[in-house]
Amino acid sequence: MKELLEYLAKALVDNPERVEVTSVEGERSVILQLRVDPSDLGKVIGKNGRIAQAMRTLIKASATKEGRNAIVEIID
Repeated sequence: MKELLEYLAKALVDNPERVEVTSVEGERSVILQLRVDPSDLGKVIGKNGRIAQAMRTLIKASATKEGRNAIVEIID
């Protein structure tokens, strides 16, 4: 899941070297925190949050396959 989120974010931004994904593991859940360059924040969130929501949906589907729950936080 972490690698998938990192791959998606790097494909969207102008500064892929500044993409950082950290994960906080729980018993049955994981929180993925995404940090990007401040100038790329709008590209990751998208108009009306559509890109961010799409990424959350993909990560949630990936987590469900593993029998877990995933939450994606975009940190500015």
